[in-house]
Amino acid sequence: MLSSQQNRLPIKNSESRVQKLIKSKVSLAPMAGITDYVMRKLVRGYSSDCLITTEMISSEFLAQVKESVITKLDDEQHPINFQISGHKPHLMKAAAEYLSEKADMIDINMGCPVNKVVKGQDGCSLMRNPDLAADIVKAVKGGTDKPVSVKFRLGYTADEMNYVEFGQRMQEAGAEFITIHGRTRSQMYSGHADWSKIRILKENVDIPVFANGDICSVEDAIKCIECSKADGVAVGRAAMGDPTLISRISHYFSTGEILPAPSIKEKIDIIKIHLNEEIKLRGEQVGIKFMRKFYSFYITGIKNAAKARSILVVEDNYDNIIKILDEIPVA
Repeated sequence: MLSSQQNRLPIKNSESRVQKLIKSKVSLAPMAGITDYVMRKLVRGYSSDCLITTEMISSEFLAQVKESVITKLDDEQHPINFQISGHKPHLMKAAAEYLSEKADMIDINMGCPVNKVVKGQDGCSLMRNPDLAADIVKAVKGGTDKPVSVKFRLGYTADEMNYVEFGQRMQEAGAEFITIHGRTRSQMYSGHADWSKIRILKENVDIPVFANGDICSVEDAIKCIECSKADGVAVGRAAMGDPTLISRISHYFSTGEILPAPSIKEKIDIIKIHLNEEIKLRGEQVGIKFMRKFYSFYITGIKNAAKARSILVVEDNYDNIIKILDEIPVA
């Protein structure tokens, strides 16, 4: 077990800008179409100091459209890391310039494995082009006075695991913080995240490293830190069904106490809040459809979950959705 004194990031000589900003050993990982304004608001409601990362924002999109739902922010969501994607340094610099007024940190996506992203030379495809990746980091640094972070994977394939050299190159280019997903691009989200490899990266860079992948419980976070020796963990998909998880992990690292996961009733209450907030943000029709991606995460393990989920993912009527949720057994 880790002691409560290990909650703060380690200080080498003097405390860096990132170490001053990050007061928790856990962050909300960026997830495209998931870590929107509402999701971030839910997580922040339970955790006052974790670093929150936005969903991936295309630099090409920002060049055309500025204010939108995707960039919406409230003051209480700080500290917040805005993640941008792209492969054109001048557009990435422009995106950083625009978002600097909102962000506490700018994150560069170099880990997204989705086909349409890597085919456009964005995301994890940048791990195959370290020179361009370094130029992008330098360009983003030129567009902001905020710390710049990078999120990437172990490599593009099992035969191209260049994560150590890549991480060192990003640090040399000016990155001040790394989040690494312990899978290759070719793995997508299959198999298991290799936390032991994250330890090798940690031993070979001088900036804070957060480990990402398969952090589904407080116990997972403990094991990950023990195995990877990372400075913290970034929680992704597990937060989709439990916005309290990040706060419970942070609580453990602060106190040594493991708090219980929310009850079924508490989860149902959170779903309703989430649904209502998405409707408030997007309108009823769009908000209801947007929520469909979350139901399977929220109700997994609940009795008759498959039946309830099959109805929830097609139901368009708000009152019917609430009725279905109210009929889920909570005892």
